[in-house]
Amino acid sequence: MRFYTKQHKFYCGIDLHTKKMYVCILDESGEIRLHRNIRTARDVFLSVIDPFREDIVVSVECMFTWYWISDLCAAEGIPFVLGHALYMKAIHGGKAKNDKIDSHKIAVLLRGGMIPMAYTYPARMRATRDLLRRRNHLMRKRAELYAHIQNTRSQYNLSDYLGRIAKAQNRQGVVEQFEEPCVQKMLHADLAVIEAYDPIIAKMERDIISMANHHDPVAYALLKSIPGIGRILGLVILYEIETIKRFPSVQDFVSYCRLVKCTKESNGKTYSSSGKKIGNSHLKWAFSEAAVLFLKGNEPGKQYLNRLTNKHGKGKALSILAHKMGRAVYFMLKNKQAFDQKKFLGL
Repeated sequence: MRFYTKQHKFYCGIDLHTKKMYVCILDESGEIRLHRNIRTARDVFLSVIDPFREDIVVSVECMFTWYWISDLCAAEGIPFVLGHALYMKAIHGGKAKNDKIDSHKIAVLLRGGMIPMAYTYPARMRATRDLLRRRNHLMRKRAELYAHIQNTRSQYNLSDYLGRIAKAQNRQGVVEQFEEPCVQKMLHADLAVIEAYDPIIAKMERDIISMANHHDPVAYALLKSIPGIGRILGLVILYEIETIKRFPSVQDFVSYCRLVKCTKESNGKTYSSSGKKIGNSHLKWAFSEAAVLFLKGNEPGKQYLNRLTNKHGKGKALSILAHKMGRAVYFMLKNKQAFDQKKFLGL
């Protein structure tokens, strides 16, 4: 956990919403200089903080509407701090909670050097990252339709296996295998939506790849040197990391990727695990997928996994492999070196 500890003359805490935002400004002695609910607009915000522009820092809690105020502060040369939502327990733990109280608490945490910082993703790559996340969302929706078709086959106990219907040529004659007209209409609807998804997703992939080559082609090529990491996984890892320099150590990186297990301890006793949702879920998914795909047609990799499985069990062995891949990616990007499988497997 990182805290913002720089000193300023004024501290601005904002409880941000789409239409309204509650602004609280404290001076260096902790006195409230302004506490007001204003319209969520650039010109209104700038006019409110104008008397304090001499030396002010602005902080909001990390939620889906922070992009515009982060970009505005960057353009105006105003220090901006994005508060980590899961760490800001002081906001959620009070007896009473409203926008006015929350904005004051954010300002107090900011002034006291106790505001837990989330990473403020720069605007240069942010829109492409969001486009990639949307592509992955559509892919999951399409996968749900495939799964529904296969599950329908199981419901009606068809003897013939439908095959890999993700390939368009394997979808011919699938609907006709079902006798019930309503089932046929249902599957026709599934296939129609799948066919609508296909060209949209393909175009999104082409656009994202062209942007990836524009943003950081070296890092993208390094990631694809790992067996099992292709175009999409490489893109996910590249855009979710943004720059490896933001992580002081490999431990910080694998923790951010949710590849470590956190525990609660007190008085030498371990009570339970915690912090499972703190970190980047997209990187967790990417490295979990990469660990499975790494083994495809890779005999040395399978032998390494077998050794881990004999010692830890299959589920934990895959988690260890994903963790090891995360560590490898950190040092690859930091040292600008391609993947070395012999070194990775200790051969």
